[in-house]
Amino acid sequence: MDLDAPQVLVLNAGYEVLGLCSIKRSVLLVLSGGAEALAESGRHLHTPSTRIPVPSVIRLKRLVRRGPSRTPLNRRNVLRRDRYTCQYCGRQGGDLTVDHVLPRSRGGKSSWDNLVAACRPCNLRKGDRTPEEAGMRLLRPPRAPKAPLFLSDLREIPADWRPYLEALLR
Repeated sequence: MDLDAPQVLVLNAGYEVLGLCSIKRSVLLVLSGGAEALAESGRHLHTPSTRIPVPSVIRLKRLVRRGPSRTPLNRRNVLRRDRYTCQYCGRQGGDLTVDHVLPRSRGGKSSWDNLVAACRPCNLRKGDRTPEEAGMRLLRPPRAPKAPLFLSDLREIPADWRPYLEALLR
């Protein structure tokens, strides 16, 4: 069990999803009284005299003030949003780049609606043209992500997280 891996869902005092934290951090927050465990993972940490349940979902007891939730626009998040898949040919993983659908030389902006993941061969083939001019089609139109991008890194969403993520997954 990797105690430093982000495996615990963290909710604000008002049950708003904040993100993930490590097992170590979540146990410390619960033991110090800064958070309460809403669901347990079924695993335990053992000390010589105690068995400590590992939480799966925690809720902070104090409200963390955040501005409007905006996912930062960067290469890593564009690749996460597109599930590490070239949006032109469907190739997964490997050496992916970020492509401007409408090239910057033609006024294309660096925005969620204009950036897609592309493999190097497709990016070179498209060049300084629009997909239509290059005879290429996008698998999905680019958009700003609705759900937190940390969810795209998970192979499977744990069942005990689903009640708290329902609104985000619709």
